[in-house]
Amino acid sequence: MTTRTRIDDFRSRFGLHCTPFTRELAVNQRMRLQLLDEALEALAGVIDQRMSAAVIAPAGTGKTSLLRALVEERLPEARYRVHYVKVADLSKRDMCAEIAFAAGAAPAGSFPSLVRKLQERFRAMSDTDGLRPVLILDDAHDLRVHVLSLLRILTNFDMDSRLVLSVVLAGQPPLARILRMDALEDVARRIAHYVSLRPLSRTETMDYVRHRSTVAGATSTPFDDKALEAIYEIGRGNLRATDHLALKTLEIAHGQDADVADHTHVVAARKLLWP
Repeated sequence: MTTRTRIDDFRSRFGLHCTPFTRELAVNQRMRLQLLDEALEALAGVIDQRMSAAVIAPAGTGKTSLLRALVEERLPEARYRVHYVKVADLSKRDMCAEIAFAAGAAPAGSFPSLVRKLQERFRAMSDTDGLRPVLILDDAHDLRVHVLSLLRILTNFDMDSRLVLSVVLAGQPPLARILRMDALEDVARRIAHYVSLRPLSRTETMDYVRHRSTVAGATSTPFDDKALEAIYEIGRGNLRATDHLALKTLEIAHGQDADVADHTHVVAARKLLWP
């Protein structure tokens, strides 16, 4: 039996038109959660005022989904120009080069030269093109402290009298600790709003699993109630863990010729996913 046939059999058993619980989920198919919707509104409002924000969340709690929704739903290209950079452990100069590349500016030159190019680029977007530049720095908890202080320079226009560039720092909880450092007091004060995300509750987790199953084409939830309980107890509401666990559970249930996954399938999936 080929891999394609096995996948088709898997989907057919549970009434699916695509493989569920993967990252390939359109923004308009995401589950509406009050926590994420409130965070989305807050971020959009801050950026509309040309200010900056931070998203601080544990891994697997929806940070990337929130950023995607922000860009696709609330920052139309006719009004905004979004530049996304996934942070690495870089020097100031190299980070400037990464931002310049994302912003369409020449990424070559010394650190002062790159800063000037970036400010000129962002100013031109605002004054000439009529667009609002937005810079998203993902995994910002990996930024070196002296590199993070770069944001004070990049957002300083006309002797700090103009709001041109909005910056969204997105990272895991260590980012909050870093921003509390005395050396970054000025950077922290430039952040107009802090968004925090948390794992899903028991009810939210169960609703999420049902929603992802429905989006993938299931007309009924392919997990019984005890399986849903087990998914929450093991994944503790972490979206990434929940996705991995739910998909592996269905694969095991299919392999055992079961049309509905139960808690024993969840336990078996747990053993295969984590040590």
